Amino acid sequence: MSKPVLHDPLRNPSAASDAGQPEPPAGERRPADQEMARVLKTRPLRMAADPSSGAVAYWKHDALHDIVKPMVDHVIMTYPAGSQQLERRTGRAAAIGTARPGVVTIIPAGSTSRWDIHQSMHVVQLYLPHATLERVAVEAEGAAPGDLLERTAHPDPITSRLLLSAADALDGARALDALFRHQLTDLLANRLLSAHAGVHATVQATMGGLAPAALRRAIERLRSDSDADVSLAALATDAGLSRFHFCRAFKDSTGLSPHAWLRQHRLEQAMNMLRDTDASVVSIAAALGYGSQTAFAAAFRKLTGETPSDWRRRLR
Repeated sequence: MSKPVLHDPLRNPSAASDAGQPEPPAGERRPADQEMARVLKTRPLRMAADPSSGAVAYWKHDALHDIVKPMVDHVIMTYPAGSQQLERRTGRAAAIGTARPGVVTIIPAGSTSRWDIHQSMHVVQLYLPHATLERVAVEAEGAAPGDLLERTAHPDPITSRLLLSAADALDGARALDALFRHQLTDLLANRLLSAHAGVHATVQATMGGLAPAALRRAIERLRSDSDADVSLAALATDAGLSRFHFCRAFKDSTGLSPHAWLRQHRLEQAMNMLRDTDASVVSIAAALGYGSQTAFAAAFRKLTGETPSDWRRRLR
């Protein structure tokens, strides 16, 4: 499948501190992860990037007093905890806001602004290609997207909650988390089009679920224990639909999103292995594609209320 890239922007010399590094030519836009690494002067705590969906990064950074230069992608950010004043100056316009849970900040692609943040803070960022906005607008049969609006600590609990959920899927089972991020990125793009774009997208309702043959192919692909591509793009292509319409049709047919269906399937597999075999929790986690026993145990407990070991002991 198209695997997410776990990636360190500071490995690229152009993303490091300005000291000793050449600046890009005037007017040239940097990749968002490189520009953020330069400005924040640190590495993200966690990050996952995928060519079809952009990237999500979780940062903790110190006080910031710098100019954010033009970037290739739109940057949408929210704040998981705490309260911190932000000061942003674009040309002669100045904006002051409070970074806290439930608000979002948007830096449109190509824009530049001066930022002053006086204390350290945590932030989750989505780096969204404009091509993704255009694709989602076409798939939703809405208007072509305009430029995203600049926002500074703007109240939007829906977008904030979606982005924090995407950050939660930066560890765990690679295929499961990647599918979740793909779905969330499309939802976020649709939300941005409706709430933060110069032209609002109007989503057309879809009718009915998947055809039986298309549903069977999708479930066979999701159930596969091989290295089958279970990305949202592959599932939608098999069904002959856009990603946007596939998600809606799959949920109409099954009552679950593709990610929720795969998560439930993995949970059933885990329960069967815990009940019917003596395999260790570590080997079960590896067999189901989790990056660690800790990630598997956290996912299992979130759905069942018990750790895998406790669940196995109780059942036996």
